[in-house]
Amino acid sequence: MTTFHSLHKNIISCKKCPRLVNWREEIAVVKTRRFSEEYYWGKPVPGFGDTNAEILLIGLAPAAHGANRTGRMFTGDESGNWLYRALHKAGFSNKDSSLNRNDGLVLKNVYITATCRCAPPQNKPSKEEIQNCRPFILKELRLLKKLRVIIGLGKIGFDAAFDCIKQCELTELKSRPKFSHSAIVYLNTNLILIGSYHPSQQNTFTGKLTEPMFDSIFKLVKTHLKQKATSI
Repeated sequence: MTTFHSLHKNIISCKKCPRLVNWREEIAVVKTRRFSEEYYWGKPVPGFGDTNAEILLIGLAPAAHGANRTGRMFTGDESGNWLYRALHKAGFSNKDSSLNRNDGLVLKNVYITATCRCAPPQNKPSKEEIQNCRPFILKELRLLKKLRVIIGLGKIGFDAAFDCIKQCELTELKSRPKFSHSAIVYLNTNLILIGSYHPSQQNTFTGKLTEPMFDSIFKLVKTHLKQKATSI
């Protein structure tokens, strides 16, 4: 797995978690009524975005009828609409929505990945399933040579980000920091971790996460990158 291309091939062919394999493939056959005529991806979903990015977003897992259907991170569901709308406003995306893998969406300076690459039942991967997917994030961290900012979407994404950074020996921090929206953790002199509520419907429909709150995360990112650029 020396390149993103080889890494993506390994991710797509992964069958380490029998529960997730069965679930993702069942969804791809049974489908849901509004997408009953569509082809479902039904496999692990690789990362997506700019492979020279300074920014890495780590989410939870593909949505059953979102990325598990379309085969691209945060594509084809409401969470993705929130994310790409925010990225577009911040200048990190050429489009404000994500429909399918062939819609022309291009990310600038951002790479998107997930704690788990397969859709889990009830959006709840087990600890073992999270652990099984960890090598993929570890490899992405090593391949993203210009990385400056990691955004953990939700507590699971935030915790996974820190645990992987620690395993890569990219921070001297001993204990996992507390997750909160807009939390900023200085991992080392070149890398920070920012926490954000996940743009899931559970958060956006209830008002726990609003668009201004979400937009503020990417303003923090831009401020940090600008400060770093002027200090060099």
